[in-house]
Amino acid sequence: MKKIKEVLVVEGKDDTKQINQAVVADTIETRGSAIDEDTLALIQKLADQRGVIIFTDPDFSGEKIRKIVAEAVPNAKHAFLPKAEGRPDKAGGSLGVEHASPAAIRAALDHVYTETDAAPTLITHEDLMAAGLIGGAGAKARREQLGELLQIGYVNGKQLEKRLRMFSIQPAAFAEAVKTIRSKEDLHE
Repeated sequence: MKKIKEVLVVEGKDDTKQINQAVVADTIETRGSAIDEDTLALIQKLADQRGVIIFTDPDFSGEKIRKIVAEAVPNAKHAFLPKAEGRPDKAGGSLGVEHASPAAIRAALDHVYTETDAAPTLITHEDLMAAGLIGGAGAKARREQLGELLQIGYVNGKQLEKRLRMFSIQPAAFAEAVKTIRSKEDLHE
């Protein structure tokens, strides 16, 4: 099994169990979105010693935790699980890493990003409008697909440009993802 050098920041013990079926990795559990100061301090210490990868659930709470940890540890890396991979088998369960297959977990960890504040804007607001990713019918569904294709997670229209810049998504990769989305739409028409 592949060994991950960095410590994975996850939400709970079920996430840790599932990750350990996919890779050899140490985890630190936030135990929900109300992360206490001691846990944040420990994450900061681990980031300095080994590096951390934020690997939270593909839902609102997961994004909230990601923002809190990223603010405390700006050099943290990010791994994103597509929503479809985090769906529970039973109805009524919530999205989460604990429901992902080992293959989906390995795929997410193979595409890790580091935020870069000073990154230039490579994809503009106009590019997003032209691609139908903001404003208009179907924009949300296209953003979900884009997030999965680029493995950057889902964000709303207001945050999309920032997320693409933060992870230095290149115009060629963006264009290829948009082309894939459009070809899927053409098939469904």
